[in-house]
Amino acid sequence: MSLSWRGAAVDPGNGIPTAAEWQPVELPGRPAAFAGADAVAYRTEFADPRGPREDHAAIELDGVYAHARVWCNGEQVAEHDAYFEPLRVDLPVEDDNEVIVECRRPEDRFGGVHATDEVPDAAAVPGVWWGASLETYPDPYVESLTAAPRIDDEDDASVDVAATVVTDEPLDDRLTLSLRPEGDARGGGTMNRASVETDPGRATVTGRLDVRNPSLWWPHDLGDQPRYAVRAKLDDAVRTTVTGLRSVEWADGLAINGQRAPARGVNLVDGTPADVERAVEANANLVRAHAHVLSPAVYEACDEAGVLVWQDLPLTGPGEFDAERGRELAERLERTRRRHPSLAAVSVHDDPVPAYAEGLGSGLIDRLRFRWRAWRAGYDHEPAESVADAVSEVPTVPVVGRPGVEPDAATLYPGWEFGDVGDLDWIRDRYGLGAVVAEFGAGAPADENPPGDAADGEPRPARADGGVGAAQSTQATVVGRTAEALRRRDADALAAYALRDVGDSEMGLLGPDRADKPAFERLRRAYEPVQAVLADPTPGESDLVVLHDRPTGSTLTVEWDVDGEREQTEVAVDAYGRATVTTLSLSAGDDVTLAVAVEDDVARNSYAI
Repeated sequence: MSLSWRGAAVDPGNGIPTAAEWQPVELPGRPAAFAGADAVAYRTEFADPRGPREDHAAIELDGVYAHARVWCNGEQVAEHDAYFEPLRVDLPVEDDNEVIVECRRPEDRFGGVHATDEVPDAAAVPGVWWGASLETYPDPYVESLTAAPRIDDEDDASVDVAATVVTDEPLDDRLTLSLRPEGDARGGGTMNRASVETDPGRATVTGRLDVRNPSLWWPHDLGDQPRYAVRAKLDDAVRTTVTGLRSVEWADGLAINGQRAPARGVNLVDGTPADVERAVEANANLVRAHAHVLSPAVYEACDEAGVLVWQDLPLTGPGEFDAERGRELAERLERTRRRHPSLAAVSVHDDPVPAYAEGLGSGLIDRLRFRWRAWRAGYDHEPAESVADAVSEVPTVPVVGRPGVEPDAATLYPGWEFGDVGDLDWIRDRYGLGAVVAEFGAGAPADENPPGDAADGEPRPARADGGVGAAQSTQATVVGRTAEALRRRDADALAAYALRDVGDSEMGLLGPDRADKPAFERLRRAYEPVQAVLADPTPGESDLVVLHDRPTGSTLTVEWDVDGEREQTEVAVDAYGRATVTTLSLSAGDDVTLAVAVEDDVARNSYAI
């Protein structure tokens, strides 16, 4: 049941918030009128919604950012402090009712990217972002249901289920748990029963559903995405959720269902379902939720599209944090997102030290400066690692950061923050980085008038010399060459930063309206699962290398054209292999076109030397 809401910016306090004027707002949403407010209150009024056979009325809120309190008819009935965890509150309803929800900006270090200037104030309005409804239930009822898929072996799988039951009376009953395939998933259903014996209040019941001959969920470049409906039924009360059967582990690289799965990804900042569709167009099979938690709708889109999720905790930037609070949030995050087969990894602390290499070049002196600054960039891993230990069902990445702090996943920006793309090999070799790269890329404005105005009211100029065209060309070159270099050296996971501009950001492959910049097409070519690339597309000699991210070996037809001189050959390559086809002598001004064919698929690549 939807509700009509009014809102007001309020002064944070201890009592029920008051306002001189309440204005109509849409919830869920982020009312732009309250951008920049420290606290916003939302108010709704309704009559008793319960029917003759309904005993409970509960308000269900999702995406409550960031800390919140709820009042019903003047009585405080709930507090909340994790926006990624749904808030369901049984309300003491009367004939006529008033509910007030006060949302505040983060009161700790766990506001994530929305507590920084990486997103505009309008995207970080304290509020109810994802869902707001009033629901009625009989007594007893199933308040929530979680499902955790497990792969036991190639013929057997199971789903661990936890259901929370709410009752006003002592209860001695049996809860029926069932699972059935959806769509094209093969196999029959399964059922189990669990005893429910409890006093009035809440009780959590657990059980396991075994699945014979399961249909496994895969990333879109490796297979299909079958899913299963899980149901918990208690008398007339039913709650249903959906999951997919897959295993995920990190052992010499990311493995899905025991099979190697090289991850080619993009970072999402304030991600949306539409971003998932564009990520697939870019040949990405992974999205990294950069210092924020993706909404349930985005997770659903990833489940359906076969896109893996690298999920950050909402923790970014230098500074200490409460590790105990972090462990609690990590457990809650895993519990709320565990049913999604797309969930592949969780990382803890993003960018724990300030950027230190801006403006450094590629010469010997600049490399010495880089090494000195990296040496001084110290970081204590223990708190982040203790938080990572709280996650048990998917691999973890405790620290995402720059060289010098021994990150578990690196942020590498050669050609943008420092030097040029050719410095990537030096950085990787010097610091032992590159198997897992959380961020790489470069920035460029989407048009001649980037968002935001200068202090004098004049439009901000294009960032790079030569205007927007030159900036976009540089961005495309840096993004494409870096992606190819990382793949050529067998990076297990890499993620370009970022898919889309948010706010004043210029780091996106897409503009704020999702219009393409040239870097999007360049990354799409670099991310083709099977592709031919130049190891060094500069004047001189360069190896022509084939990248082959397929689970079986193949014989490929490779063609190269240098200024109209075309040659072709066949080359055999192993599963997930890299093969040098030939060495080309290149001159400045050469136009090089490459093509590689396997079965009926042809991927093309091009370079201007």
